[in-house]
Amino acid sequence: MPPTTLRVRLKTVAESVVRQGHPWVFDESIREQNRDGQTGEMAVIYDRNDQFLAIGLYDSNSPIRIRILHLGKPVKITKEWWAERLKAAASRRDGLFDEKTNGYRIIHGENDGWPGLVLDRYADVLVLKLYTAAWLSRLEEITALLRAKSPERTVVLRLSRNIIDAARIGGFDDAQILTGSPISNAVIFSENGIRLEADVLRGQKTGFFLDQRENRKIVENLALGRRVLNAFSFSGGFSLYAARGGARTVTDLDISSHALENAERNFSLNRSDRKIAQAEHHQIKADAFDWLAGNTKEQFDLIILDPPSLAKKEQDRTSALAGYRRLAVSAISHLHEGGILVAASCSAHVNDEEFFTTIVAAAAESGRNYQRIKSTDHPADHPSTFPESRYLKCIYLEF
Repeated sequence: MPPTTLRVRLKTVAESVVRQGHPWVFDESIREQNRDGQTGEMAVIYDRNDQFLAIGLYDSNSPIRIRILHLGKPVKITKEWWAERLKAAASRRDGLFDEKTNGYRIIHGENDGWPGLVLDRYADVLVLKLYTAAWLSRLEEITALLRAKSPERTVVLRLSRNIIDAARIGGFDDAQILTGSPISNAVIFSENGIRLEADVLRGQKTGFFLDQRENRKIVENLALGRRVLNAFSFSGGFSLYAARGGARTVTDLDISSHALENAERNFSLNRSDRKIAQAEHHQIKADAFDWLAGNTKEQFDLIILDPPSLAKKEQDRTSALAGYRRLAVSAISHLHEGGILVAASCSAHVNDEEFFTTIVAAAAESGRNYQRIKSTDHPADHPSTFPESRYLKCIYLEF
């Protein structure tokens, strides 16, 4: 006999939060449920009047116990329902990109109604990344949906570290090809006409940081005639855009040999572009914090600070803000008159206002005149619909 429907009631505050559209129910927010839940099954949430409130995916091993799929009137979650939800996510990207861009996000987790699931496109490869084991029992269904929508594309599965063991029990593994042709090397895709590598099998996230696309384009428009330093350069995306924008020199600064090698390969992929080929390309293997603080004679006209997240959890917030300020202070000392600082944060635990305030405070501390050119947040293919999903922010200051 199939189990009875998992019925859940929430504490008063949590019910209100869900009603307002927040997609997470934490374990301590559950007031009662009719039985133990199994990871991956549907949990139906009822309000205090015993009326349907929402339905979501249950995860018995996560503090986020339920991830909301639907709020409002009761619905049946069928194959057709999933197909419509996939179609809706894809349609939100219609018109965002031309033929020069074939790398972008198709599903951005909770913000597209697929909580804990990300889907990125790199040319003819789709990368499906899961952040909760609640999706594992539905992988075959999801793969069938993707195959039906894009039969010519390979689909690669990537897993958050915390669910790898659970996935293996179910017969899945990180970097597994779910459908399509085998992959052994990095995938080459295009972003605004620039060719880039995505290490979809072993790379961070889904293989590349697609979310900085718009900031890379802004840097391109600011780079003409400048000496550019790309700190925490990773695969050299900002450097390539700066070179195409007419920078005299571009310098990658990163502690990782692997990252610098990746950046060099990306430059090689684009040597047919005359402007990129003309720019001097240098690399420095060093800790960016140490190098910026210790090499005060080196001067640049444009410096990009794009470190990895400095606040992995809420308790890291204070130290992260101190780190951002230290980086900015050091970087400003390397800027010529008329130079531009581009400072970004990908830490969700540091909000926009406190990050921008920290960078502006560092500028004031320098004693130099400066003006704020602009600030940016999430690109359209990475929408942010609730506070915890808002992580990306970037500020531009001219001195």
